[in-house]
Amino acid sequence: MVFSTSLFLLFFLPAFLAGYHLLPRPARNTFVLLASALFYAWGAPRFLFVVLGVTFLDFHFVKRMAAANGPARKRAWLVASLAMNLGLLGYFKYAGFFVGNVNALLGAAGLGPLPWAEVFLPLGISFYTFETVTYVVDVYRGVHAPLGRFADYQLYILFFPKLLAGPIVRFHEIADQIGDRSRYETAGRFLGGFVRFVLGLAKKVLIADVLGVTVRKGFALDAAALDAPAAWLLLAAFLTQIYFDFSGYSDMALGLAAMVGFRLPENFRDPFVSTSVTEFWTRWHVTLSAWMRSYLYVPLGGNRLGTRRTLANLWIVFLVSGLWHGAAWHYVLWGAWHGLFIVAERTAFGRLLAKAGPVAGRAYVFLAVVASMALFRPAGLLSENLRTLAALAGGGSGTAALPLDREFAVTLGVALVFTFFAALPGAAAIQRLVFDDDPSLPRQLALVPAAGLLLLLCLSMVAWSPFSPFVYFRF
Repeated sequence: MVFSTSLFLLFFLPAFLAGYHLLPRPARNTFVLLASALFYAWGAPRFLFVVLGVTFLDFHFVKRMAAANGPARKRAWLVASLAMNLGLLGYFKYAGFFVGNVNALLGAAGLGPLPWAEVFLPLGISFYTFETVTYVVDVYRGVHAPLGRFADYQLYILFFPKLLAGPIVRFHEIADQIGDRSRYETAGRFLGGFVRFVLGLAKKVLIADVLGVTVRKGFALDAAALDAPAAWLLLAAFLTQIYFDFSGYSDMALGLAAMVGFRLPENFRDPFVSTSVTEFWTRWHVTLSAWMRSYLYVPLGGNRLGTRRTLANLWIVFLVSGLWHGAAWHYVLWGAWHGLFIVAERTAFGRLLAKAGPVAGRAYVFLAVVASMALFRPAGLLSENLRTLAALAGGGSGTAALPLDREFAVTLGVALVFTFFAALPGAAAIQRLVFDDDPSLPRQLALVPAAGLLLLLCLSMVAWSPFSPFVYFRF
């Protein structure tokens, strides 16, 4: 089930919200858990049992770890939990990639391939696996006590607003809300969540999906046939599509959660006002960056072991981030691309960039990230991605033309205005009005009519537009 479908918007969501708020508080967690299981089973019924089985084992592993005597036994349970969770992620997402590369080497050596049957990737596995890791590690570090009830742990993992594409919620960020969130179940927060959900839906169906039509047609062309302006325009549209698609999903997730009393962490903080790629990664997919910092960068030594080790750790983090996005070499290179800029900004180049001013810095970030999308595009073949990268530098023949129309041009123009909106004077005040973390009821009541009209417009688009899943579902 997808948030931007008539089934969800007209049937599942109203029934879910009505059921939740009509039930007494002690029954609400059970209701949310059952609704989340139904939500997941609707799109991937056979994998629901994988998730339920993993959460059952993980809950008891962590329970044993918390009760274990001595650091050796605690580490043993920690390793068992991590091995199970990361092992399943490795099997479903990366085993085929590994076998394919081994078979390529065997073929070059004149040897026969290893047998392998392709497996389907469970929906959301990259996201909920990282959350299971945060649970065991947070408990191991003593950041938070383990949950006492298995159903509460299932709710943490299966909570449907964040289940399929995040945000990646670290256990300590939500643990206290599972037991009691009565102070967040206010009319102001409910209406604020509704407004946030509608804005996210509009990002998806009015901007991202419209841009996606032209982007898909552009990617169907031979990359070697694109001239430089066409390649830059195509990748700028692709980046903008992903930004509004993914940030739209995040807004919808935060809005849905707010309507039932949960506060989830922000996943986007105006990334294109950044004046360096380093700053960009504190604003884009914030929860992935926070996870990588807490559970990979810091354990590797962070910046405590000297300059060379710090730079090496940064490279490792971005290579892993690239591989997290997909089991393909072009995703690894995409991570390396961003790692290159992060490392370069730790040198004299970073000091020069700081002196260049905010306008030059934002232009540099936008161009660097747009160019990286040549490696991020889901071509399936590294050679096609490299041809797209070459086209940016004028290496294409220019014999193919992008299928542009007025709808695409207007939508891209509007999207770019909102992309850089936070850099405009007075933008911060407007954002506080809409995205206030503690919204007042009168203020939200004033926004509801506009949100209602926007929702009707979105519903009309959903009704006649072809189905378009969220981009990050493939990760």
